[in-house]
Amino acid sequence: MRTIPSSELIINEDGSIFHLHLKPEQLADKIILVGDPGRVTSIATLLDSKECEVQNREFHSVTGIYKGKRLTIVSHGIGCDNIDIVLNELDALANIDFTTRTVRPEFRQLTLVRIGTSGGLQPFVPVGTFVAAEKSIGFDGVIFFYQDNSKVRDNEMEVELIRQLEWKLAGLWPYVVSSDKTLLEQIAHTDMVWGMTIAANGFYGPQGRFLRLPLTDPELNKKIESFQYKDKRITNFEMESSALAGLSSLLGHKALTVCCIIAGRLDLSVDVEYKDRVMELVELVLNRV
Repeated sequence: MRTIPSSELIINEDGSIFHLHLKPEQLADKIILVGDPGRVTSIATLLDSKECEVQNREFHSVTGIYKGKRLTIVSHGIGCDNIDIVLNELDALANIDFTTRTVRPEFRQLTLVRIGTSGGLQPFVPVGTFVAAEKSIGFDGVIFFYQDNSKVRDNEMEVELIRQLEWKLAGLWPYVVSSDKTLLEQIAHTDMVWGMTIAANGFYGPQGRFLRLPLTDPELNKKIESFQYKDKRITNFEMESSALAGLSSLLGHKALTVCCIIAGRLDLSVDVEYKDRVMELVELVLNRV
């Protein structure tokens, strides 16, 4: 049995994991992920009781009880690189013995729902719409650093993306991972759009925003908007869903990203007063998870 070196699994002096500062006993099986550390504070006000609260950098975590369910709420900051940190550390808390530095013999499966904000790419997902990522399209590349990634990827759809988008970004291959079907049905029901969500590896150029730096493919967003695969269209942009879906699938956990559309990329609309609508989505998820 492999003993994981201290340089691979860094444990703080208090027994907590390096970035999140959580201890194994502080982690619930049901986890709510959000980008903004401040949103953890807002969601925590909905809990019936609070067990613990820790914060380090952008990683803010609260564990408590909501209507009889033990939940951990964690902020991950922005981007798929942060998801790589958070997913690996959450899995370590659940499935590695910190004393022996060995993988526990019994696997503990986590349920992870990321609640975020997003830009809509179709007329049927206007500002205010809730979108659940049935499929996540990654422009980030994180999953390719892990062995056997092809087992969780939709290779057929990836080829279609390259073809229909007339892909011009050399050295970058978009990948596709499906969310957990049972979790999708449990959370999304019929009152959320079941979408195809792109996780971009940036907010500006990677999402087609042009300020001063010209884009490699100025027509990419138009091609994304017209893309069609098995009667479905790409619905929205965000920045974390693909790494969440991909790493969770590889690790054996159930994961889903749900987003509130706060910007319409087609009609150039934006809702800067979106926080109340996001909290409506939060309560839906908390009641269904």
